Amino acid sequence: MLGSCRAELLKLRKRSAVWVLFGAGLVLSLIFGYLLPYLSYATGDPNDQTDGVPPAEVLRSMLPERVVDNTIGGYPIFAGALALVLGAIVIGGEYTWGTLKTVLTQRPGRGTVLGAQFLALGTMIAVWVLGIFAACALCSIAVAAAENGATDWPGVGALARGLAGGWLVLMTWCLAGAVLAVAFRNVALPIGLGVVWILGIEQLLAGVVSSLLPGLDWLTNAMPGTNAGSLVFDVTGMTAADAPPGVRDAVGGGRALLTLIGYSVVFAVLAAWATRRRDVT
Repeated sequence: MLGSCRAELLKLRKRSAVWVLFGAGLVLSLIFGYLLPYLSYATGDPNDQTDGVPPAEVLRSMLPERVVDNTIGGYPIFAGALALVLGAIVIGGEYTWGTLKTVLTQRPGRGTVLGAQFLALGTMIAVWVLGIFAACALCSIAVAAAENGATDWPGVGALARGLAGGWLVLMTWCLAGAVLAVAFRNVALPIGLGVVWILGIEQLLAGVVSSLLPGLDWLTNAMPGTNAGSLVFDVTGMTAADAPPGVRDAVGGGRALLTLIGYSVVFAVLAAWATRRRDVT
């Protein structure tokens, strides 16, 4: 397993798509967490993100005390979609390129290969989370230095809790992309279905249910995106006014944590079952 995991990590490190996706998530985090709020604060011209927010609160949202919010605030929707694409291209690419048969003719079995891919993906997601956190921390320091703001950092426990929660959110979506890739044995269809679900269907369904069918709240509250948003709310302590578009607080943090863990286990088990039972071609 360890040898297969090292091989998968080597492939991930050398795939440009992995770093392009990471770069996209990083840029989105910095734009919505720092660039747009700072332009609004510096010019006094509010945008959709800061409209109605006092300038002092806009500045505070960019200081080190809020670095966890800016790091993982967009994970349930935007970065989550990128993590789903990562899982789809890593697992589905083996089918598209026809390399899975070659790998399986060597010593590792199907379960070992898939487990190594999941371990490598989990490691890469951790690199993503830490990389985005480091960039957000540097931006927070720069804003505090430029505006004479406070440099109070969250405690070690709060940082660890926030980053671990962000990792779980991204890993859940990554495994969703992986199981779709195994089910359809390609890359394009899993990416299309997954991204449409995250950015469109789930958000639309949640809006319709909240406004027209409140009796079906239990359905939307069971969805992965809803629970991802609720977990981010819980580990960061952000308010609804601070939340990125589409991220909402619908269930308790404990329930959201267990739900996301459950989804991750189900996705991994389904992918393993399909990989072992179906033809790889």
